[in-house]
Amino acid sequence: MIDMADQLDSAQTIDANGKPYNRLVMVLTLLVGTFGNFLTSTILTTAFPTLMRDFNISANTVQWLTTGFMLVMGITIPIAAFLLQRFSTKRLYLTAMGTFFTGTLICFFAPTFAVLLVGRLVQATAVGISAPVFQTIMAAIFPPAKRGTAMGTAGLVIGLAPAIGPTLSGWILQDHTWRALFLVILPITGTVFIVGQFTLRKVLKTHFVKVDWLSVLLSTTGFGGMLFAFSSVGDNSWGAPIVYGPLIAGLIIAIFFAVRQLRISNPILQLKVFKSPAFTLSAILVAIVNMSMIGFEMILPLYIQTVRGDSAFQSGLILLPGAVMMGIMSPFTGRIFDQLGGKRLAITGMFLLLIGSMFFLTITDKTPILFITIMYAIRMFGVTMVNMPVTTTGINALPLRLLGDGTSVNNTMRQVVSSMGTAVMISIMSNVTASNLPSASLKVAEPVKYGLQALNANIFGYRMAFAAATLFALIGFGLAFFLKDRPYHVKEDEAA
Repeated sequence: MIDMADQLDSAQTIDANGKPYNRLVMVLTLLVGTFGNFLTSTILTTAFPTLMRDFNISANTVQWLTTGFMLVMGITIPIAAFLLQRFSTKRLYLTAMGTFFTGTLICFFAPTFAVLLVGRLVQATAVGISAPVFQTIMAAIFPPAKRGTAMGTAGLVIGLAPAIGPTLSGWILQDHTWRALFLVILPITGTVFIVGQFTLRKVLKTHFVKVDWLSVLLSTTGFGGMLFAFSSVGDNSWGAPIVYGPLIAGLIIAIFFAVRQLRISNPILQLKVFKSPAFTLSAILVAIVNMSMIGFEMILPLYIQTVRGDSAFQSGLILLPGAVMMGIMSPFTGRIFDQLGGKRLAITGMFLLLIGSMFFLTITDKTPILFITIMYAIRMFGVTMVNMPVTTTGINALPLRLLGDGTSVNNTMRQVVSSMGTAVMISIMSNVTASNLPSASLKVAEPVKYGLQALNANIFGYRMAFAAATLFALIGFGLAFFLKDRPYHVKEDEAA
C-alpha cells in the first residue's frame, strides 16, 4: 500500500478541467465507498437460512436476493458507460452513493420479502453505476505499466468485500436480526457521500450522448428472461413451459440486443471490444471465476447450516480464512502482474480453483471443518490470482479511448453470467435433492431410515452443485493457457 501511495503522489494530479487535486485522497474515498457497495453483494449469504424461516420461502426464492442483485448490476453497467461520457465521474459516483443509501434504507425497514427484494435491486442499480466508474477512474489515471498494481489495490475492495461479507454477516447474526446487516452499511455510504463532495474530481472528458432506450429494454428483458428460466428450474424441470418459454424468448431477445449494438452508432454496450482476442478471453475467464466464486459463497453456508447444523457465525468463520487470503494477496498479485504478465498467474490460479473445487465433490456431513476451511481458502487464493490480473490483461489490450467501454462490457458479462451460473447451481442442488428424497410413506413407517435417506439426498444435491462449479473451473483452466502475458498497446495509450 505504501508503494501505491508513492505512485499516486508522484503521478500527475490534474483533473479533466486542468485543476490540481489530491489523487491519493480521491482514490481512498473511492476505495471505501466501493468497499461498502460490494460488501452488500454477499452479506446476506449466511443469512439465507434465517430469511427462509422468517419469510417462509424456499432456497430458489431467497437466492433472488443475490442473483437478482447481480443481474440488475449487469443490466445497469452498460448504461454507466453512457453516463461516463455525458456526466462527470464525481457527479456519477456521488449519485450512485445516494441511490445506494436509499436502497439500503428500504432493505432495513422491509416488512416483506418483496420489499426487501426491491431494496436489493435499488442497491444493485447504484453498484452497477459506481463499479464501472471506480474501475474506469483507476485504469485512466495510471499508465499501462502501472495498472496491475493499481487494479490489484482495487481488488482489495472488489474481491475482499464480497469475500468477507458472509463472515461479517454470521458475526452480526449472533446477537442481532438480519436488519442489522444493512444498518452497518449506512454509515459507510453516508460518510463517503459527504466526504466525496470535497475529495472527488472529474477525471474524464465528457460530451453529450443519447441513450438508446430500446437497447436498454432489450437487454433487460433478454437477460432477465434467461435468469428467470434458470432460477425456475429448481421448483420445476427443464421441460416445464415456465422454464423453456422464458429461456428461449430471453435468448432470442438477447441476440436482437447484440445485433442492435453492432449496428447503431450509440450502443449502450460497445461489443466491438470483442474484436480484441485478448480482451475476449480475459472477459470469459473473469466471468467463469466469478461464477464459481459467487455460487460457492451461496451454497457452502447453506450446506454448513442445513446439513451440519452449525450457526451462521460458524459458517462465516469457515469462510473467513479465504477472505483474508484474498485481501492479503490482491496487492501482491497486482505487482506480480506488472512484472510477469497475467498468463502464469491465471494458469496457477485456475489450477488452485480447480483443485479446491474438486475436494467438495466428496463432501459428507462428517467432513472435517478444518479441511473445508483450507480447501475454500485455496479456492479463494486461486480466484485472487485470476480476477484482477486477468481483468487488467483484457483492459490493457484496448486503446485508451475504449477503456470505459471495455470496463463496462467486462463487468456486464461478469455479473450476468455469474447470476445465471449461480442460479444454475442452486437449481441443480434443489432438483437433485428433490429427485433423491425418499417417499413420504417411509417418513411414517420408518422415520429414522427416512431421515438418513433425506440427509444423503441433501448431500448428493450439494455435491452436484459443487460439481457444476468444478466444471466451470476446469473450463477456465483450459482457457488460461491461451492468454498472452502482455497484450497491451503501450505506444497507442501513451500517444493518446
